Amino acid sequence: MARARGLKSYVKLAFGLFCGYIVWGWLFGSESDDISRPRSIGRYDRAFGSRKPTFTRDEKRREAIVDAFKHAWRAYERDAFGADEYHPLSNKGKNFTGSIGGAGIGYMIIDALDTMMIMKQNGDKELEEMYQRSHNWIEHTLDFSLGGEVNTFETTIRLLGGLLAAYHLADRRHAPVYLSHAVDLAERLLPSFETPSGIPLTDSNLHTKQGRGDMPNGGLASTAEATTLQLEFRYLSHLTGDPKYWTAAAKVIKTVNQAVPPYGPPQDGRFRSSDVRLGSRGDSYYEYLLKQYIQTNFTEPPYREMYEDAMNSIHELLFKRTPIQNLLYTAELEPNNYARSTEFDIRTWHVSPKQDHLVCFLGGSLMLGATEAWADVPPVLYNLPRANARRDWDNGKALIETCMETHNTATGLSPEIAVFYDKENRKEVKETGREWFIKGGNSENPLLDARYILRPETVESLFIAFRLSGDPIYRMYGWRIFQAIEKHCKVPEDQGGGYVSIRNVDRVEGEKGWVDNMETFFLAETLKYLYLLFSESDVIPLRKYVFNTEASPKRRTSPTPPPADRTSFA
Repeated sequence: MARARGLKSYVKLAFGLFCGYIVWGWLFGSESDDISRPRSIGRYDRAFGSRKPTFTRDEKRREAIVDAFKHAWRAYERDAFGADEYHPLSNKGKNFTGSIGGAGIGYMIIDALDTMMIMKQNGDKELEEMYQRSHNWIEHTLDFSLGGEVNTFETTIRLLGGLLAAYHLADRRHAPVYLSHAVDLAERLLPSFETPSGIPLTDSNLHTKQGRGDMPNGGLASTAEATTLQLEFRYLSHLTGDPKYWTAAAKVIKTVNQAVPPYGPPQDGRFRSSDVRLGSRGDSYYEYLLKQYIQTNFTEPPYREMYEDAMNSIHELLFKRTPIQNLLYTAELEPNNYARSTEFDIRTWHVSPKQDHLVCFLGGSLMLGATEAWADVPPVLYNLPRANARRDWDNGKALIETCMETHNTATGLSPEIAVFYDKENRKEVKETGREWFIKGGNSENPLLDARYILRPETVESLFIAFRLSGDPIYRMYGWRIFQAIEKHCKVPEDQGGGYVSIRNVDRVEGEKGWVDNMETFFLAETLKYLYLLFSESDVIPLRKYVFNTEASPKRRTSPTPPPADRTSFA
């Protein structure tokens, strides 16, 4: 009887500890807001009882992605090597600037270079030869002084970011070439920052070293364009020891810190009434708040505070759910009057339930912000580092599921813009089986909303989510997207090769639906993130690197405290 009583006491104690463990996780690992509460928690997210995943490479699928890169590059190199963009159907290239010497300034080559360098580390001889020819073009042909007028933002993220990533990944023989070109390019971009507010002019003339405002848009600068330069200029200051690059870029954040609609003039730095959204013109501002904090190994808390303030406001004002499937999406706020007011009053704005494909970066970004890439894998959800970390982790997962739902199309590819139904549209939902639609998607001449232009944002989030959780569903999703690209966007070798956009994701039109353009970000981002998704976790690990918005990896640094005039947030 004594042994029986002892056993019962042991069982009671174990049961009490078990219940206490559950209550602890419930108290400290969940949020009460229905917006942030998912329908279910995946097996890799449980606070206890899950096994740690093994991050081994999926060699077969990774090699298929390498083959896709080589298929695209062969066509580009044959038809348009040195040109800034490539048109596979017409077998020709085009330059973004009216270059004085007629040559490109490396948009395609430099943007794709670090992808090539990462992939060739596996010993692929053809990739090594492709890389050597690309390096030789950069060393002997590239001349930024021949460039004309370029977009300051695009040139920073693609060219400056690409050169800095190549510098880090290169050997001692090649690295100085990339840093030298990066410094030359930055010097040609810096004059655009010489405005009263510090907000850079949207265009830079690389030949004359002069900036110019966006005249078709009244000279206004978008929030994303002005605030997606900081990772690159900070890293250049780190490498060169010259603080002027970071000083120029940091001044932008001081100006923007007051309010963040998508547009404002560089002259006075005050904002104007315009749509508030996480898509075009706004997206990468939110991305870079978090990444600036991570880039400096968490040594500049003001960026984290700005990020948390932004996420709290997004949670309150922009996150919405569909009426039936409870899909989480981000809406937009549109002003009732586009008069150029500098005041923000929520009563004068209305909600538009549309979401750009660009917003799909946010799912992975929220999960990255929740863990700061330092959590155990899978993370213990009641022990995440921030107060709203569980909310952001769950929202990140939910947004990824919504983005995958927008791939529920005839081609398996996601449109440029999806519009979500509200509770008044239950009939349409029942008829279509989807809680969203593509504006003009049924037309013979569809709107640009219906196109797929080889965008990377969803696979970017899948890569981050897999690295942080180990849940194999993210690899499954990524492979599904890659197969859809191969089926609908790949131009066969006997037709010239390369990849194209398609004009309507909801119709299988074959060649009739092809759009003659292969974006540089397909090689720089989409294929890179897919390759890393199927690689082992020590290939560009998140604990050591931060990716710029064009997927160029930058090593984290631990800088000395910056002078007060660089940030002045505190």
